Amino acid sequence: MPRFHCPTLLATGAELDLPPGAARHVQVLRLQPGDTITLFHGGQAEGDPGGEFDATVLKMGRSDVRVVVGAHHATEREAPRAVHLLAGITANERMDWLVEKATELGVASITPLVAERSVLKLKGERAEKKIAHWQAVAVAACEQCGRNRVPVVHNAVDLAGWVRAQAQATTVQRLLLSLRAGTAPLHTAAGPAGPVVFLSGPEGGLSSTEEDLALQHSFAPVTLGPRVLRAETAPLAALAALTLL
Repeated sequence: MPRFHCPTLLATGAELDLPPGAARHVQVLRLQPGDTITLFHGGQAEGDPGGEFDATVLKMGRSDVRVVVGAHHATEREAPRAVHLLAGITANERMDWLVEKATELGVASITPLVAERSVLKLKGERAEKKIAHWQAVAVAACEQCGRNRVPVVHNAVDLAGWVRAQAQATTVQRLLLSLRAGTAPLHTAAGPAGPVVFLSGPEGGLSSTEEDLALQHSFAPVTLGPRVLRAETAPLAALAALTLL
């Protein structure tokens, strides 16, 4: 059954117009009045019951689609542990790919990191547009993979800014992907349960200054093995491993 994200809070019996993107998709699929779809809000607002709702198409307009919301299903397909990626911004379309695949793998949130070696530097209106774009990528990935909770893509920040903002959040385990000698294998350093912040750099990795700052703020250095993975591959490999530990 086609699945669509709906930013409006959902309730059984309510009638509503689908958001423009979902309405266009319904029209592309050539659905008709009486056809059924699945709607989910995404878990990002107070009052959202989570899960997903059946909905039936009532009316197809030229640019709008009206539906009636049906039964609620308290279905969640979240990963057993919350993994928050603090990922260096990669170049070109690679960040889109990272956001999409991380969402499919169950990431809890993504914070784009403006690192010293980041090719793409974001600020102002450009940053706002990129964050909105990546959030839309996460929404589309949830529609495809069956998740009913959309991971938040936070505003881009440098490592010093993140550390200042998270100074009091000391109960979450922090792991740093590092090529330094003496790092521990990920499966050894990560505990069997509990949320994790996983920090990885852009192309070229984090600078020594950034790694030193991370180590000073409770990040434990870890390795994924003897091979050097691309900047967009490494956090996904770590995410997959962490959700299975």
